Amino acid sequence: RRCSSLALSLVTLSVSMWLSTIATHGWAAAAAPSATAAAPGSATARHIRRVAMDVALADEVERRRNLAIISHPDAGKTTLTEKLLLYGGAISQAGAVKAKGEQRRATSDFMELEQQRGISISSTVLSYEYDGKQVNVLDTPGHQDFSEDTYRTLAAADNAVMLVDAAKGLEPQTRKLFEVARLRRLPLFTFVNKLDRPSLSPYELIDQIEAEFGISCCPLLWPVGSGDRFRGVLERGARRVHLFARGERGKKAEEAAVVSLDDDRLEALIGDGELYAQLIDDVEMLDGLTDPLDLDRLKRGEQTPVLFGSAMTNFGVQLLLDTLMSLGSPPTPRALDAGDEAGFTSGELTGDEETVEPTSEDFSGFVFKLQANTDPKHRDRIAYVRVCSGRFEKGLKVKHSRLRGQQLTLAQAQTLLGAERSTLDGTSYPGDVVGIPFSPGQMAIGDTLYTGSRPPSLPKI
Repeated sequence: RRCSSLALSLVTLSVSMWLSTIATHGWAAAAAPSATAAAPGSATARHIRRVAMDVALADEVERRRNLAIISHPDAGKTTLTEKLLLYGGAISQAGAVKAKGEQRRATSDFMELEQQRGISISSTVLSYEYDGKQVNVLDTPGHQDFSEDTYRTLAAADNAVMLVDAAKGLEPQTRKLFEVARLRRLPLFTFVNKLDRPSLSPYELIDQIEAEFGISCCPLLWPVGSGDRFRGVLERGARRVHLFARGERGKKAEEAAVVSLDDDRLEALIGDGELYAQLIDDVEMLDGLTDPLDLDRLKRGEQTPVLFGSAMTNFGVQLLLDTLMSLGSPPTPRALDAGDEAGFTSGELTGDEETVEPTSEDFSGFVFKLQANTDPKHRDRIAYVRVCSGRFEKGLKVKHSRLRGQQLTLAQAQTLLGAERSTLDGTSYPGDVVGIPFSPGQMAIGDTLYTGSRPPSLPKI
């Protein structure tokens, strides 16, 4: 809506200038190519340029999707992250958590200890373009020993993907991380993983989530079988069934067929009369018993879309990624610091605060993670900064909140894809995460960098 308003302002200004030209100089002058062109340094030209920049910023904010993946250890977070990179086109072959032979390592588990243990120890940022959106995936550790890193990372996310093991259901760390995501008021998407193995009933899994978390579930993808009989998923909104064929390890799954639920060939394509009958019964039950998707409730954290699939065999991963792009929340406003340390803990907006919009001209961002010695050739230190508003470009002069407004020039900045670091050549926008090299004592977790007169407060970490 803001983007449309800004575009309308630009059009209205252009039309006003054209009508003014007609009134002053007549139709011939108005028809001339330069009739509505303003002098480069004029106030009108500056206003047009400012409105155009506001429209461009609003467009960039709208296409950002920033998401954190959370779960109990061994539910498949890193595997799912790797497959999201594969389907997003960021890598050509997915790596494995425990690579064997010629298999490549997982992009997000780049530390030597992570590769030795086969677990995620540190959260990782992976950024790439997909379907016209800029995607920032935050892969987090699941083990309780490293949970503080996960809690901090959730402060930088706009959406959360909760992974549930289909065979085990809800587990202790899943419950704990859900509460943190709820505290942050993050839209929550649930992906029930490992349907290629024997699993609990999907009804039982949904009952667990609703009973323990008090949140309404809206199944968007429904499984057709499980274990060795897992055939694919039903896309409820489009009323079509995606049947999969197992692909080569590390490659994309092959869709054997995409068939309408009403297609006469469906039973034959599934190849199992019992599974087909169960699917038809499930459709009727789901239509009658589950709540329809409500975007407002999703954004308030009162409803979660539920999707079923298998990250290892790639079943349902593409559909999950498409769902996150269409339903995920873009960057949201942040409250300005009111000076009351005790009265602001979660970042929830009640409507009474002053806020900084992502489309604000002033830059603001906060440090949510520090990492050192990622490059074995150098003693490097990187601060992970989540951009909250405005634009970030290399060489930007910012104020430092903890250092009482001391000005810093961020002459170096990097984009992140796991262990890969590349110099930031363009512009970063709200929702993006940039790496800032720093000197000892210069950066700390929770620091705010900004260019306006007041720093935005951030959820307590």
